[in-house]
Amino acid sequence: MSFHTEKTIAGYARAAVDLRLRMTDYCRGRFAQRYMRAWLESRFDDDIAHDLDLHETFSRIAHQPWRDGDPYVLAPAMTAIIAAAAQALDLTGDIISSDTAPSDAGVLFLPEPIYERGPHGEVTSIGAITWIKARLRDSGGSFWAIFGWADRDDPLDPSATRRRKQVAAAPELAAQFGPYVLNTFANIPIGTPIPAHGEQPEAADVDWETAPDGRFCIDESALSMRAVAAVLYAFWRIQEQPIATVAHPPLDRAARRRALRASLRHDTRVVMLRRTQATAEATGEAKWHYRVRFIVRGHWRRLTDANDQPYRIWIHSHIKGPDGAPLLLGETVAVLAR
Repeated sequence: MSFHTEKTIAGYARAAVDLRLRMTDYCRGRFAQRYMRAWLESRFDDDIAHDLDLHETFSRIAHQPWRDGDPYVLAPAMTAIIAAAAQALDLTGDIISSDTAPSDAGVLFLPEPIYERGPHGEVTSIGAITWIKARLRDSGGSFWAIFGWADRDDPLDPSATRRRKQVAAAPELAAQFGPYVLNTFANIPIGTPIPAHGEQPEAADVDWETAPDGRFCIDESALSMRAVAAVLYAFWRIQEQPIATVAHPPLDRAARRRALRASLRHDTRVVMLRRTQATAEATGEAKWHYRVRFIVRGHWRRLTDANDQPYRIWIHSHIKGPDGAPLLLGETVAVLAR
C-alpha cells in the first residue's frame, strides 16, 4: 500500500499507517544502523562519522518520529503553494520558538513529492520529512532536527534510478530498504538567531540532472537554508493559515487494529487547500469555488486522444481563482510573515 495507489482522503490515512508500520520495522533492523553509519561517513569527516555517541543520537532522532511522531499528509493541491513558499523563504537572523512546529515530533508525507537539486546538480525527491526537538550535547541548547526521506519506489526520482543501479547486483540488499530512504539532514536552532547559510561547495564537473516534467524542483543553491528545512517550515506556517484546512479522515478497522498492535499513533491529518461550501448550480451538481487566487506553475498535462493514445500538452503558468479574490504567493510570501 502506498500513495501511488491511494487517491482519497481515507486512502491517504490507510497508506500513512501502512508506511509508518513498515518504516518502524525497518528502523529496528540492523540494516538501518548500517545505512546510517554509511550515510554519516559520506557527509561528515571521519571524527564525526565514527563517533559512536553521535551515531546513536542521529539514529534515534532520525528514526523515532516514524513511531512516535504526529502524522501529516500534504494533499497534492497544496504542493505548489508549499514549494513556492519554500523557494522564496529566507529565515536568516530570525528566531524560531519551541512552539513553532505543530508537535515536538512528526512525519509529513508528500504524496506528490517536491524535488530538490543539490549544489552538485543531482536531483532527489522529498517524499517524506521527519522532525523532532533535540538538544545539543555541549551547550545544552535545543534545535529542530529535520530529516528528508526519498520515496524508494518513485519512478520519476533520479536518485531512485541511481540507487537501483547501485544495488542491481545485490537484490538481497535492495530488499532490506524501507519504503523511504534517508537522504538529507538539516537543523533549525530554537531561541537563537538562524545563522546565514554557509558557502556552497564548488560544483563538480558533472551535468545537472533534469527534474521530472510537471513536478516542483527547488534549487538548493539559491536558498538561504537547506531545501528540506525550507519545505517543512513553509508547511508549519501555512497549515495554520486560513488558506489551509486540516481533515481527520476515518481509518478502517483493519488499519486501526494494526496501528494499535504496534502502539502507533494513527490520527493522521490531511492538510488541504481550503474551499468554500459546495453550491448547487442549475444542473444540481455540486461545484467548488476557491476563496483565494494563487499562482499555478507551468506543467505537463497528460491526455488521451480518440484512439486511446496518450499524449501531453504544456500548461503555461497562470493564476487560478475567482476575480477580485486575494492573491497569494506574489512578489512577497505574506503567509510566512510574523
